[in-house]
Amino acid sequence: MKKITLITLLGMSSFLFSQANTIGLTSGGGTREVFFKIKSEGAGRALNYDEIIGSPYLSKSFNIAQVANDYEKAPVRYNTFNDEIEFQKNGTTLALPKEEKFSRIEIFSPKMTLVRLDTQDDLSGYFFELVKDKTGLYKKIKTKFIDAVPAANSYATDRPASFKTLDPVYYIKTESGYIKKPKKIKDITEAFPAKKDEIEKFAKSNNIKINKEEDLIKLVKFLNQ
Repeated sequence: MKKITLITLLGMSSFLFSQANTIGLTSGGGTREVFFKIKSEGAGRALNYDEIIGSPYLSKSFNIAQVANDYEKAPVRYNTFNDEIEFQKNGTTLALPKEEKFSRIEIFSPKMTLVRLDTQDDLSGYFFELVKDKTGLYKKIKTKFIDAVPAANSYATDRPASFKTLDPVYYIKTESGYIKKPKKIKDITEAFPAKKDEIEKFAKSNNIKINKEEDLIKLVKFLNQ
């Protein structure tokens, strides 16, 4: 089957809003916007991303990815601040619509997969897939914006606006739902009561630490055996 370009199949038309400095795109579901300025209350003006300390991206560079079946490969990057997958087309940066067909983004190098999950909480959206199986493991990376703070007096200095990447949050997806932010082995054994003894034995013999990503991966892989 012939690959279809993102622009053609989505029916996108890009346009610029000079005052807000945004790039928008139109799809069947309406209009979405990628904002490249943030209104800073402390500074009293809109700030470009490059005026803010830190970055809303794990990597500012775009990497080739498969964004959906039967679509051409496209250069993408993940915006952890507004939970958007951005892609480039003819020098313009757009955002993928948050639709089911774009719910799995496979980046080729460095190899990683982002999937959209409805976790029924404030972190619903894109997650990094660490284990793909009957029981899956997913990681959420979120960045928050910290507004600028003007100096209180002539002896103090202004605090510039910044982006801060928060600690990752892990979710284990089971047949009955999600184990959200597991902190101890008990959080997992309660979801798998029939395997309680096996899980505890495995965790003890392998010195599993729930707060270590590599250990969580080992444990989830064990749950799938």
